[in-house]
Amino acid sequence: MGWSIPIGSVKGTVIRVHFTFLLFLVWIAVTHYAQGGRDAAFQGVIFILLLFLCVLLHEFGHVLAARRYGVQTPDITLLPIGGVARLERIPEEPSQELIVALAGPAVNLAIAAVLYLLLGGVLPRESMEVQNAGVSLLARLASVNIFLAVFNLIPAFPMDGGRVLRAVLAYRLGYSRGTQIAATVGQVVAFGLGLLGLMGNPLLIFIAVFVYLGAASEAHAVQMRQVSRGMLVSDAMITQFETLTPGSRVEDAVQCLIKTTQHEFPVVDGAGGLRGVLTRDDMIRALRERGPQTPVVEVMRSDIPVLHHRLPLEDALRLMQNGRLPAIGVTNSEARLVGLVTPENIAEMMMILAASPRRSARMPWQRISPVERT
Repeated sequence: MGWSIPIGSVKGTVIRVHFTFLLFLVWIAVTHYAQGGRDAAFQGVIFILLLFLCVLLHEFGHVLAARRYGVQTPDITLLPIGGVARLERIPEEPSQELIVALAGPAVNLAIAAVLYLLLGGVLPRESMEVQNAGVSLLARLASVNIFLAVFNLIPAFPMDGGRVLRAVLAYRLGYSRGTQIAATVGQVVAFGLGLLGLMGNPLLIFIAVFVYLGAASEAHAVQMRQVSRGMLVSDAMITQFETLTPGSRVEDAVQCLIKTTQHEFPVVDGAGGLRGVLTRDDMIRALRERGPQTPVVEVMRSDIPVLHHRLPLEDALRLMQNGRLPAIGVTNSEARLVGLVTPENIAEMMMILAASPRRSARMPWQRISPVERT
């Protein structure tokens, strides 16, 4: 996720803090200082840090449950509204997704139970007033963990409750239909939260937008995975494109940009292997900051993966979504670049599939190419 700072790593999962979270800490310190001075500001910041430690443990509940099914988690990002664990894929077996989704709230309930015992089995009613410094820190943390568990079980993506609802629906209706219904429910919940927010709580409006976009994004991602099943990378790749060489300069790339509608330019060596990709944005930035004589190898993206043209298209979609890549190289058996998969041509393919009343065994663009004949 952009604008995030890595602060550590636990068994391959990078922990990141979004810069808005740091701004949130500053805001907490300032508001508490205005109300009660330096001690109040210190206590307010400590409480928020402990709260987000609980949020982090919540996310690691998802991580550990997912690893049980062979799903890795590249990173966890802490935001002012909570945490986001980015799984490399969502388990499509309903029972597995149900366990992964429930693992997070279960951690919060376990933390609340431990704190409840430490408090001697007594939880004051005032503990729900998390800004009330007169209530003990442990009591407030216990109450807020109960709230986190309940809040996350609201049946709306991207919260855990949305995934629980999808898993339950998928048992009888299938994964795709279950996602559509769960996403619709999430968007209805988002409208409800937005209406409540208009009555005087701006935070609810922010959460409503977050929930609505999360539900729409989940539905779109699942639709892409569903329609791409059975398709190969070669079915979706671009085969007509301009290339650059390692000896090319930015001015050469500018000429290609002007003469074509291309936005991503692969840099290919003499053997036909992909060295990297120069994007339009990187090209313009290099032209402005370093000049037209800059070698493209100094400003291109070299972290572009390559896939064999006979691999499933799902592999390319997963790489693109997880890595936020501008393109993926497609190679033949001799490791020569024969195509590109970009977000733009994937989106165009999705539009064609959505407009087709019936998906045939071979879509119009799926003609036998020279790559397939070899």
